[in-house]
Amino acid sequence: MSGNVIEIPQNKRLAPIWVQQLRVAAYCRVSTGHEEQQSSLKNQIEFYTEYIQQNLYWRFVAVYYDTASGLQTNHRPGYQQLLKDCKRKKIDLILVKSLSRFGRDTVETIKQIRRLKRMNIGVYIATGGINTLTTNDSIIDQLAALDQAESQFRSENIKFGIRHRMRSGKTLLNHTRFLGYTKGPDGVLQIVPEEAEIVRMIFDLYVQGNGVRKIKKYLESHGIKTVTGKSEWSTSTIDRMLSNEKYVGQVLMQKSYVPDFLTGKKEKNRGQLEMYLVENAHEPIIDRETFEWVQEMKGRIKHTVQMEQML
Repeated sequence: MSGNVIEIPQNKRLAPIWVQQLRVAAYCRVSTGHEEQQSSLKNQIEFYTEYIQQNLYWRFVAVYYDTASGLQTNHRPGYQQLLKDCKRKKIDLILVKSLSRFGRDTVETIKQIRRLKRMNIGVYIATGGINTLTTNDSIIDQLAALDQAESQFRSENIKFGIRHRMRSGKTLLNHTRFLGYTKGPDGVLQIVPEEAEIVRMIFDLYVQGNGVRKIKKYLESHGIKTVTGKSEWSTSTIDRMLSNEKYVGQVLMQKSYVPDFLTGKKEKNRGQLEMYLVENAHEPIIDRETFEWVQEMKGRIKHTVQMEQML
């Protein structure tokens, strides 16, 4: 005797994600705006867009992306928009290459994964083929910790390489907001004549006895723009220019450092690490005698201010 057969439907949550009707998004991140990383980001966006759209069961939502460090989520507008759309119930599944793309802070990543899980939103991690909706939380915790350790190891390797270059005298400069110079095709700083005149003017005004506030007023009243094209000058910018050793053709490297991998916050190097001074690194704008005289004047003013504060 044969009875009736009743089919009990499969729990949709346990079915493979590839055959579920899902609204799918992806998240990509690169840490810098360098050309090679931007090319990588473009390729990732194209890959995920095509990958999601090819699945007949899935509905493509968007590929969210950022060019930023994974340390601070408030500096990642793409990530923030992704979370907002999740709260608005627009997404069922998020594709990522690895948890480190989500963020480098283990605690923050785990907290966000669990928050998404409570909303029944899964994160599919391509490296390892893990779906956070169907994977034990302890495994996700371990994976996030491993990703953070890997990111920290990679960061230390990068720092080691940079310091090795410093020891060999290879200068590492950010010239994009550096009045007076631009980067030449060989990577060496080259003088921008019209900007160099402004630099010499600032030093001359200071030697003549004008403080940074008077110099600021002079520059603004004569319509002289900052390196970023602004009409208003900052006294702190002028003060830093007057102490910038690059204007005499020198480069002092590792003036600041990042003590905590997770905060990414820079601090002034007060002897915690070695510094490297490269002389004759490029053509000077200010002669050595003028520069040293300015430093002596600044030192006397600083000493006078400190004495007045003590009285």
